[in-house]
Amino acid sequence: MGEGHPECPERLHAIYDRLLMTGLDIGLESIQVGPASITDLELAHARMYIASLRGLADQLLDDIEAGGPNHVQVDPDTSMNSHTWGAILHAAGAAIEATDAVIAGDLQNAFCAVRPPGHHAHRNQAGGFCFVNNVAVAAKHALDRHGLKRIAIVDFDVHHGDGTQDIVQSDERVLMVSIYQHPYFPEGGAGEITQRMVNVPIPAYTKGDSIRQVVTDYWLPALHDHKPEMIFVSAGFDAHREDDMAQIGLVEADYAWITRQVKEVAKLYSNGRIVSVLEGGYNPQALAKSVEAHIRVLADL
Repeated sequence: MGEGHPECPERLHAIYDRLLMTGLDIGLESIQVGPASITDLELAHARMYIASLRGLADQLLDDIEAGGPNHVQVDPDTSMNSHTWGAILHAAGAAIEATDAVIAGDLQNAFCAVRPPGHHAHRNQAGGFCFVNNVAVAAKHALDRHGLKRIAIVDFDVHHGDGTQDIVQSDERVLMVSIYQHPYFPEGGAGEITQRMVNVPIPAYTKGDSIRQVVTDYWLPALHDHKPEMIFVSAGFDAHREDDMAQIGLVEADYAWITRQVKEVAKLYSNGRIVSVLEGGYNPQALAKSVEAHIRVLADL
């Protein structure tokens, strides 16, 4: 995204370093993935939008060869460089390959450590550091290609997954549950809570006990009613109290507790099938500790 931008490579470096330092990497299977195809991306995005992204990437490469700038702004918060298109394809590819492996029974669940994030990417629009909605692509892949009848998307990023809601809200096979700081980015919030869009706004300075109550009162009844055959997690860790991106007070124990609730639902209805995909989290140390807590629960370690 450019020098000084919070959505930076150091985010993934911090996660990998934490897994090594704690020895957690020994208990995990790490898989390198290939890129998604254009038709994969079109499961969740309009064909012309994907074509425009690819064209912008190609034009940027031509401009760089001609001595032009190394970045192009997509919106005030989001920029593309010469490596972005490849990263977009591999991030979505990770979510798709994880979905395939979990449905096949090769993996019980998976966490995708990817950049760029995706949950602000609408069907026709990039924004909020996001270009392609990785979770929405994977969810549509599970529904349309594997024939699942019901899936759930759980989003605990501090920002509302407006792109995800835009893509899935008309699909009766999908339940989305989330929390998000409000008022905050993106403007407007999620609107009214409905049977399949259980997106709960929370005020600044909310702490973990209150968010656990939201999960208990709002998320869990909806999840039990929907009985998802697979659960996808938009795993943003920017609601951590040490993350300056927002003003919510979660800690690692809260992320572990939320993950346990999701895992219990998955055991009941989904054969334990969960694919979790990294979204936000911009304090590298807080991000790494929170991902560790999340993965320990997923992996029973």
